[in-house]
Amino acid sequence: MSMRKVRAIVFAVALLALLLVIFAGPGTKHGWWDYRVGLTLLQFGAYVALAAAAAAAVLVVLLAVPRWRVRPWVPLVTLIVALLAVAPPLILRHQARSVPPIHDITTDFADPPQFVALQGERQKAPNGVAYGGPQIAAQQQQAYADIQPLVLKVPPAEALQRAIDAARALGWEVISTDAASGRIEATDTTGWFGFKDDIVVRVRPDASGGSRVDVRSVSRVGRSDLGANAARVRKYLAKLA
Repeated sequence: MSMRKVRAIVFAVALLALLLVIFAGPGTKHGWWDYRVGLTLLQFGAYVALAAAAAAAVLVVLLAVPRWRVRPWVPLVTLIVALLAVAPPLILRHQARSVPPIHDITTDFADPPQFVALQGERQKAPNGVAYGGPQIAAQQQQAYADIQPLVLKVPPAEALQRAIDAARALGWEVISTDAASGRIEATDTTGWFGFKDDIVVRVRPDASGGSRVDVRSVSRVGRSDLGANAARVRKYLAKLA
C-alpha cells in the first residue's frame, strides 16, 4: 500500500472520529437515538480518535524521510482533526473523575423539596423521584459544602416571586408555581446532549422574619451529572441573592 493511501485512510478515520463526537450530542438532543447510544458513540469516537492520533503522529515523524515529504500538511491536518475529536471526551472524563458520581443536589438533606407537578415525569425517568438518602448527602457535603439554603430578608410571597423571576432569567422552563405551598417546579435542558434536569424550589418563612429558600436539582438520566446540578444550584442561588 502506498504512503498516499495510508495517509488517506488515517485522515478518513480521524474525520470519522470527529463526526462521531460532534453528532453524539445533537443526535441525542433531537431524538435521533437514545441517550445511551449517544454516550456510546462519544466513547467509540474517542477510541477511534486516539488510534487516528497515534497513526497521524507516526506519519508526522516519517516526514523526516525526504521521499515522504510530499504534501506534509496532510498528516499535520490529520493529527489536528484527531486531537479535536479526542478533546471533548477527555474533558468530560476528567470532569467525571473530579466530582462524585451523584445526580441529585439539594440544599436540605433532612427534608429535600419534593416534586409534585413533575412527579409523573420523574417516575418515568431512569433516575426516579426518590432522594438517595444519607449516602448521597454525605458525598454532596464532601464535594459541595458551599451549597446551603438561602435566607432572604423579604416576606415569602415576595421571595417566591423573586425565585420565579430568577428561574425564568436563567432560561428554565417553569412548569408549575404554587403560592400556597411556596413551591416552583422547572426543567432545564443541557446544551450539547439536551439532557433534561428537573428543579424544585421551596420558599418557607424563616425564624429571622424573612424567607428560607431551598433548591433541589436532579438529572433524569445518568448516574453522574459531571457536577452540572451543583453548578446550576450555585448559579441560581447567586442570581436570587
